[in-house]
Amino acid sequence: MTSDRLKVCVVMPAYNAARTLEKTYRDIPAECVDDVIVVDDVSRDDTVATAVRLGLPVIVHRQNRGYGGNQKTCYLEAMMRGADVVVMLHPDYQYDSTKIPAMIEPILRGEADVVFGSRFLSPGGALAGGMPMWRFVANRFLTVTENLAFGMRLSECHTGFRAYSRKFLLTIPFLLNSDDFVFDTEVIAQAAHFGFKIDEVAVPTRYFAEASSVPFRRAVVYGLSTLAVVGRYLLHRSRLRKDRIFTAELSQILSPTHQKALRNEPVVGDAPPSEAQRVDELVQLR
Repeated sequence: MTSDRLKVCVVMPAYNAARTLEKTYRDIPAECVDDVIVVDDVSRDDTVATAVRLGLPVIVHRQNRGYGGNQKTCYLEAMMRGADVVVMLHPDYQYDSTKIPAMIEPILRGEADVVFGSRFLSPGGALAGGMPMWRFVANRFLTVTENLAFGMRLSECHTGFRAYSRKFLLTIPFLLNSDDFVFDTEVIAQAAHFGFKIDEVAVPTRYFAEASSVPFRRAVVYGLSTLAVVGRYLLHRSRLRKDRIFTAELSQILSPTHQKALRNEPVVGDAPPSEAQRVDELVQLR
């Protein structure tokens, strides 16, 4: 438990992560994390069995919902379990789990609502960790473009290691975001629009055979989708085209039942439901 009693939850959006999930989990510093949740997006390997063996709560999607759709489940489930700080960590062992204390510290101190684990804060860190040159160049180009559009000075906008405050996740309408990889870019654009402060922490990264990596063709689609989000943001800011992902808040699109669950209020009858009942109800709502 953290010293100021804020609850920290690590969520791992998983897809075919059986070979790396345990290593990622074992590196998480137990002294600063209260809860770890795995959300499985219809893996074809033993990801779910591995998580169960480790004693981790597992949410299994009925059908594949994509990387963004997985994160939506992650964040709702973490907040329903009372998380004050949510850390999103890829379970592919590409990011260093031991950096979680540094990731959550700016949020615990009230200095930021969003923290990114950046592979570019340390000179040469990304390439030294094995990042392919084409991916390095694409990351640099997109990050510079996003910084110019969003009025930020981030070293990296495309990290899979992030920490969010509960206030941030309760504000942005992330349920309206894409179910694909560009979900992360939309979150950054929403952070800029709603005026939340973003901090960064230097983290090493590891590229190896088992680490998940978007294929080149998908990466091109992701890059174009990122530029499309930049365009949507600029059109909205210039008042040429209103975009709901920048006008709504989560409370305006979340069902009343889920809002009660987020406030830890009974959702059935007058008595608080058991944990099993609560999970069953949430599954039916998905």
